[in-house]
Amino acid sequence: MPRPIIIDTDPGTDDAVAILLALAAPEVEVMGLVAVAGNLPLAMTERNARSVLELAGRPEIPVYAGCPRPMSPGLVAAVHVHGEGGLGQLELPPPRAVLARGHGVDFLIETLREAAPRSVKVCVLGPLTNIATALVKAPEIAGRMAELVVMGGASYALGNTTPAAEFNMHADPFAAALVFDSSAPITMIPLDLTHQVLSTPERIERVRALGNRCGEAAAMLMEPPPARRGRGRRPTYALHDPCVIAYLLAPELFEGGEVNVAIETQSPLTLGMTVVDWRGISGRRPNARVMTRIDADGFYTLLTERLAGLP
Repeated sequence: MPRPIIIDTDPGTDDAVAILLALAAPEVEVMGLVAVAGNLPLAMTERNARSVLELAGRPEIPVYAGCPRPMSPGLVAAVHVHGEGGLGQLELPPPRAVLARGHGVDFLIETLREAAPRSVKVCVLGPLTNIATALVKAPEIAGRMAELVVMGGASYALGNTTPAAEFNMHADPFAAALVFDSSAPITMIPLDLTHQVLSTPERIERVRALGNRCGEAAAMLMEPPPARRGRGRRPTYALHDPCVIAYLLAPELFEGGEVNVAIETQSPLTLGMTVVDWRGISGRRPNARVMTRIDADGFYTLLTERLAGLP
């Protein structure tokens, strides 16, 4: 029986690949997508979410608009990585399906309250604003999630937005701190792991060779952003967000451990840094399972095989 999941997302090229992988997986049932401001403003992330669902022939899955700005001061975006439209080289027609009625945070709360305890897994592909807001409004949902799988943060890899911070955590560090202090069952997929999953030209061509429209679209989404081209090296692009879905489908591809993760919210220099206490020096109890290694070839085999089943 498929496991129900909710995807909280800010598409985003790699978010779009993650959504396609989830839609291609019979092991999971996507109950809905909740958009958040992150890679792009909310109006663009919710539109892209609806367009990707229609590309995959699944317009019936509801898309809810969540929070339009972070809890933290300021607003961070990543248009330079994902392109003006958010989907890199891929251009999709405007979606025909309309946004679902209601706020995405309320959808999260109501779905978790109505489902059997610990039956729904929540997949977070963007900043943690929606999840933190839901936990403020309904703190009991922390204990109702089966798992909260978060793409974000870094340990030894340090940052990709600042020298210390990964984008999703830096975009809303106050929200991230609240979530990691919530007692929710968190699995963190950090840059240390996702940087092992590089979309080499050979891997992209295997996806493009599937011959279906979703395979062609995914291949375009996997291409490195223009800013990384022309530097005298073979271009590659880490597929961060699809690792969240792959973890649900094939956890045997992953390795990690239980540790304490704290989020820096005070220092301008290290704002959004994930402080991962691998040695137990702080004395703080473990609050997350942090993944550190992945079988990258196994990941791309899984991705390619599953995308073949889409239109």
